Amino acid sequence: MAIELVKENIEYEQLLGENTADNVIKAEYVIPDTLPDVREILMLDANPSIISIEVMQDKVYIEGQILYNVLYLSKEENNELFSVNYVGKFTNYIQVSGSEHKMLCQSECSIEHMGCNFVNERKISMEGIVKTKAKVMKNCSFDIVKEIKHSNDIQLLKNPASIDKIIGEVKGNLVGKSHLVIPMDKPQIKSILKIDVNLHKRDIRVIEGKVEVDTFALLQVIYKGDEEREIEYLSDDILIRQEMDLTGANSSMDGFGDFIIQNIEHNIKEDDLGESRILDIELNVRAEVKVSTKENIDIIEDAYSPATVLNMVKKDYIFNVVHGVRGFETIVKENLPVRNKGTKPQSVILSKGKVCVTDKKLVEDKAVIEGLLQVNVLYKVDNDSKCVDAIEEEVPFTFTTDVPGAKIDMNCAAKLFLESLDGFIEAGTIGIKAVISAETKVSYESHKDFIIDVEEIEDEIPMKKASITIYCVQPGDTMWKIAKRYSIPMENLIKVNSIDDMENISSGEKLIIPGRAVI
Repeated sequence: MAIELVKENIEYEQLLGENTADNVIKAEYVIPDTLPDVREILMLDANPSIISIEVMQDKVYIEGQILYNVLYLSKEENNELFSVNYVGKFTNYIQVSGSEHKMLCQSECSIEHMGCNFVNERKISMEGIVKTKAKVMKNCSFDIVKEIKHSNDIQLLKNPASIDKIIGEVKGNLVGKSHLVIPMDKPQIKSILKIDVNLHKRDIRVIEGKVEVDTFALLQVIYKGDEEREIEYLSDDILIRQEMDLTGANSSMDGFGDFIIQNIEHNIKEDDLGESRILDIELNVRAEVKVSTKENIDIIEDAYSPATVLNMVKKDYIFNVVHGVRGFETIVKENLPVRNKGTKPQSVILSKGKVCVTDKKLVEDKAVIEGLLQVNVLYKVDNDSKCVDAIEEEVPFTFTTDVPGAKIDMNCAAKLFLESLDGFIEAGTIGIKAVISAETKVSYESHKDFIIDVEEIEDEIPMKKASITIYCVQPGDTMWKIAKRYSIPMENLIKVNSIDDMENISSGEKLIIPGRAVI
């Protein structure tokens, strides 16, 4: 009977390469005719996002946009606060050796630095750097020999192994709605100056055949009231949730993903008294989730037959193994000096921020993350000629988390999320307290020899020259090595020697070998 091989296809996702590139941003924008001249720029909020990704030969082409919101004081006598919005574009090629069309790519972008200055009272300029990162993944697959069927008694050495396998990827749109009613102790809405959104308390759950995603969205609104210099603040924390179908998913699997704010729309409505006291906000968030699992398989490490000679074809494969994923939180506190020492801060109107990873490394059993908290605070001051002021500061921070088993030569991926940011007046400075959550994913490359084919060779089995041999166990010997060396079935060797635990044989121990092959 010829050898019959039962094969299994192994599919996995392999990191091909990653790289970063900087976009130098230089642009000028004109103040719309409906707005007054610029006297002083108080705050710039720049939010970059990726809108298109194309993987090419050895490079990735990325298109993105930046949404700018600028708060400025007008040149008029009352120094009224105004806001203006712009949209900028950027493109870049990121070199990733070996990349090809239709390969998977994950990309993200962040503001490394962005400044805003006014060229003249009707024109402002943006200058800064947008850092873009591309990570190209390659879908790999190969067939391994799972079982060998033959009429003769073939001995198989199997060991369990696990491979991180991507089950699938799902994308969905989450819609959040907020209905804000302005209380009577606050002025009605004249115009919206700024709407800021911070996604926090992200959660991804994999259940039977589905992926559930939800996140809270903290909406912070500043608006102008009836009086020219009245600046008011509103907030709402809403839960947005979505359920997406994924065939083959179950609760034992893990989900990793991103939440990206797509757009924010608002509508001011009048109440029963005809006053503009109702603000409806609709938020669209795109969720992109990959679901993975550790697939456990029994791999044939070795094989032999007492009745025939086998030739095994092995091939070495490299694949990523996820060592562990850890999530944790840290608190960052700082006191920031005010912008103009001649003014005294009275109260904080708005505090917002962003976090980014600046460096990451692994040491023994630990991950060290370095990050940067970018803070913008708008606050009221005790100055008749200037009702509000603002500061922008960068606060570096470092924290360490335990990752049992982590080694310095492993790979570490880290993401930071701003859960909350509180701003307050403290001893003439602006105090901030931020809660930052982090997610670290530690992985390493594993080399593994897999049997991809087995051939039966028409060589004669060596003749036995002795009916019984006494063998002295050598250092490094195993029952499998001894049985294969003398080409006898494992069960025969175990039975003849009355061995209860074949994993526990000692060097120098005597074993009876029922027959010996001439090697």
